[in-house]
Amino acid sequence: MARIDPVAAIGGVLVATSEVHADERGSFVETYRREWFPDARPMVQANLARRRAGVVVGLHYHRHQADLWSVASGRARVVLHDLRRSSPTSGATVALDLGDAEGGDGDGRHLYIPPGVAHGFAAHSDLVLAYQVDRYHDPADEMALAWDDPDVAADWGLDHPTVSRRDREAPRRADIPAARWPR
Repeated sequence: MARIDPVAAIGGVLVATSEVHADERGSFVETYRREWFPDARPMVQANLARRRAGVVVGLHYHRHQADLWSVASGRARVVLHDLRRSSPTSGATVALDLGDAEGGDGDGRHLYIPPGVAHGFAAHSDLVLAYQVDRYHDPADEMALAWDDPDVAADWGLDHPTVSRRDREAPRRADIPAARWPR
């Protein structure tokens, strides 16, 4: 059974920690059980992202989609920023380290990110991020927030990251058009 812990800095964000079973053959870990997130919609799509050390991805957010992240291999610094105006934690930013410090099989932690919470990660090693979403991919629900917005004050833990063009051109929080804010 996994231990479920809320991330106090941002309401609705949860960390499920499940046991990693390892021996000379390798390892096994449960990455999802519906009962871990009883108030969430079921996940409907699974994705895999591979990133090289030194890359920052994000910040991205969705108005309708929740994500469930697991670092399958490597180490990531995850940054979350609450964009939900009606949330008691609106405007809060938090950074969490996920994965194995030695770049191995992960740490058995899984991060649930509700709609309206901007999220991104810095690859502190080559990594594999396995994630599930509770809605099928919808380009109209793919939003971006500037990764280096001083109002967000993200601590990525990298000095000179590689950032995609999309993420370099994302608007700051103060410049997000009204129609693109989470509801």
